[in-house]
Amino acid sequence: MGLLDFLKRLFGGGQGEPQLPPPDVGLEVGELSRRLGVDIRVLEDFAPAYHEFSIPKRRGGTRVIAAPSDATKDMHRRILRRLLGRLRVHPAATGFQRGASIVTHANAHAGRAVVLHMDIREFFPSTSAKRVHAYFRRIGWNEHAAKVLTRICTHEGGLPQGAPTSPRLSNLVNYRMDARLSGLARKLALVRTNPKTLEPMPPSKPTAEAFYTRYADDMTFSFAEDDRSAVQSVIFLAQKIVADEGYRLHTKKKLRIMRRCDRQTATGLVVNDRPRLPRDLRRRLRAVRHHLQTGRPATLTEVQLAGWDSLIHMIDTQAQTPQP
Repeated sequence: MGLLDFLKRLFGGGQGEPQLPPPDVGLEVGELSRRLGVDIRVLEDFAPAYHEFSIPKRRGGTRVIAAPSDATKDMHRRILRRLLGRLRVHPAATGFQRGASIVTHANAHAGRAVVLHMDIREFFPSTSAKRVHAYFRRIGWNEHAAKVLTRICTHEGGLPQGAPTSPRLSNLVNYRMDARLSGLARKLALVRTNPKTLEPMPPSKPTAEAFYTRYADDMTFSFAEDDRSAVQSVIFLAQKIVADEGYRLHTKKKLRIMRRCDRQTATGLVVNDRPRLPRDLRRRLRAVRHHLQTGRPATLTEVQLAGWDSLIHMIDTQAQTPQP
């Protein structure tokens, strides 16, 4: 594929593509009723209900959680299990996937020269009902059935953070975004730009290739070489792609460029050599364990410490040696 063809594929088309089939084409509500095991009248009249509350974010601010009612949660679980469970997401999406974990995400970026972290603003609410509806149309439901599914699965114009279907739908809906960002990483030698003029730069060595994975709203790229122009090109082009898919990135506090001399992290794990918990956290856990063994007051209970031990075991089991 030539440079011009690749750039057209990378940036060609916004949220309205590909073109949707005619409204009456696709599976009908009766088939949706059969697959879900829910009476068609119940589906037609179902009114989702949520209880909203805020929780503090780890780095400041608050996050709004829309907790579904019991009936709404049951309906979401039916849709998740009977309609969405077997559908394919992009391999770069590592969050909320069976067989994947924070370690899967971190493994891809262990032992690299530069790790770049970017964060999508308000990820679930910004995954719009319009895009969810278009996704249901593209996978074979007609207009009416897609509207019923979208009404059940969305809240106030986006995916509700707290609903069982939202994590899965966020990955399914964003297959194209993940494919475009993965393509950007693979073809980085072709699409580098001058960060000052934004003009194309001459192709670089193959080692300019980057890796990309996404864990929910956390996007991570990593580079084999510390090529500053390549890193800046990824930041600039990723912003364009993400905006084209309906999102905005945090471009200040949550944009981090981590080099070998820094503590490089991905999904909370240090990845300078292999995925592991941060050193200060490991020290704190050792202190807690010593306090519990000697009968002194500790900041964690034995049950809580056992949970951390299980996490450490998972990390040690799943962590891979760094790539050459």
